[in-house]
Amino acid sequence: MEGGLLDTLWPLGALVMGLAAWQPSVRTVRPDHVPSVVVPVMSALVALGLLIYDHFSRISTLAVVLVGAAMLAVVARLGLTHRQSRASLALTRRQATTDALTGLGNRFALMRDLEQAAADHGTLRVLLLFDLDGFKNYNDAYGHPAGDALLRRLGDRLEAAVTGRGTAYRMGGDEFCVLSLLECDDHERIGLTAAHALSERGEGFHVTASHGSVKLPTEAGTATEALREADRRMYARKSLESRSSAGRQSADVLLSILSERNQELGVHLDEVTALAEAVADRIGLSDEELAPLLQAASLHDVGKAAIPDDILHKTGPLDDDEWKFMRRHTVIGERILASAPALMRASKLVRWSHERFDGDGYPDRLAGEDIPLGSRIIAVCDAYDAMVSDRPYRAALTTVQALGELRRCAGAQFDPEVVEMFGQVLTDRERRLFGLPERELA
Repeated sequence: MEGGLLDTLWPLGALVMGLAAWQPSVRTVRPDHVPSVVVPVMSALVALGLLIYDHFSRISTLAVVLVGAAMLAVVARLGLTHRQSRASLALTRRQATTDALTGLGNRFALMRDLEQAAADHGTLRVLLLFDLDGFKNYNDAYGHPAGDALLRRLGDRLEAAVTGRGTAYRMGGDEFCVLSLLECDDHERIGLTAAHALSERGEGFHVTASHGSVKLPTEAGTATEALREADRRMYARKSLESRSSAGRQSADVLLSILSERNQELGVHLDEVTALAEAVADRIGLSDEELAPLLQAASLHDVGKAAIPDDILHKTGPLDDDEWKFMRRHTVIGERILASAPALMRASKLVRWSHERFDGDGYPDRLAGEDIPLGSRIIAVCDAYDAMVSDRPYRAALTTVQALGELRRCAGAQFDPEVVEMFGQVLTDRERRLFGLPERELA
């Protein structure tokens, strides 16, 4: 009724609202803040009390309208609070399954996905576990901030390499994982692609990745079993590689010398090595055959260190005497590598890396299968990378043009079977990079 106690609340409410509007806005919301529902609930109780009071003692129509508006505001606020709570919960869940440094899935996410994969008997998947080699030395030499930046770069490259085929994770430290669908028993190819993404070479450092793989659910029934077996196989591979550690150290020294003299040559050697590894995997070379091939691929131009720059970088055609001098580089390369016993097998592959399939190459005019398979692989990969790179005397060819030239010379300069395997490697690479349909390059 008019003139009662309730009428005194109107000016008081206006005064409180004015004081609230006058206060500066300095509110800070934490990322994990969960909105409180105390004020909306108290407001709802007050409004409900007024409605009950109105039932027994008639109050003004305006008061009833305001009470109804207050109830609607409370409902809206509770809805907003619920929405904010769900968003906070979703953020917390993402943070719980995401590696903070790289943005990849963490160990918790991996274990969850592994359990699901082990339980899904209708789909074949492969788990690949990677451990970085050389990262500790890099971290010690350049500091932890640089090490963190390197891990972020490698994580981004790994994710890009497996997108559309699987999921990348960082277990912690310098360990990464990939969980991928398995098609046509291609787990080694996936491993090589991911290992290449997790490798980086620079001035004074070379970080690579060793890996082990296990198929799910055929080779492991639980997430723990899968990780244990992948870890065992990874360290078995490391043990195999460590047997040739002397060769690796010698090769790294020679690579550093070549890179210091000609940085572009270092990039060329890296690309030839990556292509040779992919072709060797496609052909199915054993680890014992692969090790000297990769050493030879990365050092096939080491003999050019003895070639004068005015011949090596000549923009015009070489004369007969200059060609004779240039063709000595494979023999020089063989002598350099043979001085290190661990590189003896690689030295022979380097010597014959410029022989031709028709017997018209150098230095020994070997032909056909008398040329070691590793040398035939290097010849194709080296020629391709040279064709798709700019030279002082010509512009780079496209991938299709270079592959066409290899096929044109198959049977004469190059082994036809190696060229065919190389074409399949290029097709797979282009398809992954650019999303090409399931067809070969023209």
